[in-house]
Amino acid sequence: MPRPAAAPHRILHMIGNAHIDPVWLWQWPEGFAEARATFASAIDRMAEHPRFVFTCDQVALLAWVEESDPTLFEAIRKRVAEGRWVNVGGWWVEPDCNLPTGESFVRQGLYGQRYLREKFGVAATVGLNADPFGHHANLPQILRQQGMEAYCFLRPGPHEAELPGNPFWWESPDGSRVLAYRIPHEYCSPRADIAYHTDKAIAQLPPGLTTAMVFYGVGNHGGGPTKANLASIRRLDELGAYGELRLSSPPAYVEDVKNSGAEIPTWRGDLQHHAAGCYAAHSGIKAWVRSAEHALMTAEKWATVAAHVAGTRYPHEELTHAWKQVLFNQFHDILPGTSIEPAYDDARDQLGEARSIARRTVNLALQTIARDVDIPFGEGDQPVMVFNPHPWAVRTYVECEFGLSGERGRVEDAEGRPVPVQYAQALATTSNPRRLVFPVDLPPLGYRLYRICPGDAPTSAAGPSAASPSAASPSDPGSQTVVENAHLRVEVDPTTGWLRSLVDKSTGRDLAHGVNRPHTVVTDDPTDTWGHRVVSYAKPGTPFTARSVRLVEHGPVRSIVRIESTYGASTLVEELVLAADARHLEVRVTLDWHERLKLLKLRFPTALRRPTATYEIPYGHLERPADGAEEPGQTWVDVTGELPDGSRAGLTVINDAKSAYDVSTSAGAVPDTSGAVPDTSGAVPDTSDAAEGTGDIGITAARSPVYAWHEPRELDADQLGPASPYSFQDQGRQQFRYLLVPHAGDWGAAGVVRLAAELAQRPVAMYESFHAGTRPPTASFVAVSDGPVVPTVVKRAEEGGGHVVVRAYESTGVAGTMRLDLPFLGRTVEADFGPHEIRTFLVPTAAGEPVVAANLLEDPSEPSGP
Repeated sequence: MPRPAAAPHRILHMIGNAHIDPVWLWQWPEGFAEARATFASAIDRMAEHPRFVFTCDQVALLAWVEESDPTLFEAIRKRVAEGRWVNVGGWWVEPDCNLPTGESFVRQGLYGQRYLREKFGVAATVGLNADPFGHHANLPQILRQQGMEAYCFLRPGPHEAELPGNPFWWESPDGSRVLAYRIPHEYCSPRADIAYHTDKAIAQLPPGLTTAMVFYGVGNHGGGPTKANLASIRRLDELGAYGELRLSSPPAYVEDVKNSGAEIPTWRGDLQHHAAGCYAAHSGIKAWVRSAEHALMTAEKWATVAAHVAGTRYPHEELTHAWKQVLFNQFHDILPGTSIEPAYDDARDQLGEARSIARRTVNLALQTIARDVDIPFGEGDQPVMVFNPHPWAVRTYVECEFGLSGERGRVEDAEGRPVPVQYAQALATTSNPRRLVFPVDLPPLGYRLYRICPGDAPTSAAGPSAASPSAASPSDPGSQTVVENAHLRVEVDPTTGWLRSLVDKSTGRDLAHGVNRPHTVVTDDPTDTWGHRVVSYAKPGTPFTARSVRLVEHGPVRSIVRIESTYGASTLVEELVLAADARHLEVRVTLDWHERLKLLKLRFPTALRRPTATYEIPYGHLERPADGAEEPGQTWVDVTGELPDGSRAGLTVINDAKSAYDVSTSAGAVPDTSGAVPDTSGAVPDTSDAAEGTGDIGITAARSPVYAWHEPRELDADQLGPASPYSFQDQGRQQFRYLLVPHAGDWGAAGVVRLAAELAQRPVAMYESFHAGTRPPTASFVAVSDGPVVPTVVKRAEEGGGHVVVRAYESTGVAGTMRLDLPFLGRTVEADFGPHEIRTFLVPTAAGEPVVAANLLEDPSEPSGP
């Protein structure tokens, strides 16, 4: 039956889909079953309705069906060939689109798109993340390099972000852009008539649109388009009130837009955000995922090197499996901490498997490399090989523990030069535990041999130690609260348990001068697991109470001040570690948290006025307002501003486990000059405008909502006592580290990005034996030039062992050049990078073949240098 002539001249592309949460209020085996049932239903609807088109995303679900139901999978393949089953998204799952590393977003598409090409002969051209809670600013660049020209999403909704139109061009900082479309109203619909659903969708569209998409189908627990859905679409199309209702797909809509010639506005930056509390919910899953990501990147580097220099098998299948375990657990109801509690038992096991594969890979690679190092016999010596996973030189310290009857208190490098050393607190509680700490100078992505030798034991606060003029030490040998080295001076206020002073000696500036705001802030948090409707957690609260501040270790390698604090039933231990020549302060945190419906912020108050806040995002960075908003971030946040004397300075906080931050401007700070360090610059501090406000960085260290608690459901107030049937998140002990990096006003020049990588991927110290070998005591396999370009990946190419893949990105927003030497291959990669650009290279292992630039799917493009 034709539409009435008076019907609007508008086409609604009706997108039949089934958003499937493989994990949420259920565990993954139930999600597995729902995917199979939903896909079978979609195939049945195609048999009943010749024009019906089904849109599918999340490649992991297709892989599940291929594994469990080959007949159904073959039916899907036939419908794909007909054009009636349309695969979009191109990613392994719909992940959280803020918290994973940049490399994880690359792997989502690398494994997803390559699977679609292998199984169906065609990859996705339209990205789809219907349900995640926000989207980082670098996604357009990543999507374009994965072969996708458009992107569909639901959140942030109209009440959370006012966009310039729908559709719009979404442009990332490097200039890449995709056609973006915000799904109006909802991605799923009721089981029956969808007239009301369509009304609500049209109401959210800009006026005057002649073409749009409306998503329909039963979702979340699967289901897909129903018979009643399709019957109502036919009825509504014949009535004509909406115009033409066309059973369609996102790629068809994109083609309509491209052919329309319509002027399309542009949006630059990220698309944020919904449910800010999910960036801190469930500390465990955040830490497990980040650890696994970096463990796998480390494993790939060492496996690649070992395969070429020691003949070790590259474990491609095992590493791919491990990556897919990580990618699956980045799903937007797992990584944000919003699933039921048993789902995290599954996640812990799956991520543990991934980390175990990575560790086995690293161990085998390092053992086979070390096997061939020439290590002459030394009476009573214990050889130690220290391996650096980064393609730049790293100076740090390592700890080695052994339980032997003989005293070994000296350390030498391979040339026999003495190395400073001190004792640390042993991990073992036995009759004769020994733990030594010593500094190491490591070549780029390589190793250096050290020896622990017999001799006089050092003396230190944790045991015997020797003095050294370059040591991190107290200004007053009897002091428990002041430590300093050649670069930093740190003073702790014993009454507050936090920094009274943080002096960068290169500038003489004290970033904490006159600041008396608390470092720990506990607030009531009555919001649900997602933190729906929350804008900021930067609120006044109650600090932990400092119980003890004492110097627990002091020697030529480092000094440690241990701060112990309490709040309610919870304890917090922060160990401030100042290494002898470090330009940053390391803090090791042990939090034993037993509060419910409360939130802990670690705050880092500074004396910096008019602050600029910069957050690390996946493979990049972004400035955001210093307005106290709860924001997602990667490993670091920086605040840069003016000190009272008018000079520029900044503080970067880097951490290895947390993802929820704020930067706020605290007005009305009362200057505290008691015990303040004199300003060595000669300038007179200006405190006349203290009320103007100075910048604080906040990290949400713990949230304790009830698992999978979603408003408007309210908790029963009578069941919140000690015997509560509810299960609260973040209960118990957790450990993480962070770095405080003061700088003169340019975080890029301070080496923040490389420091963050060093915190995430640490050197490995490994005991060795004496043996003859062909390798020298020190070697480097990959080395990058100084500059803003940061290599992140060295791996075997997906197509086989003929090429090595190298990936790097420009990290500061300024164009730069990279020279990357790969002596283990006898090759060099030289390339220019635009601001914020991510680049991938295929490096042939065969001599004479050129290095080739590639996209993120490892498809080659043009030759690039020698």
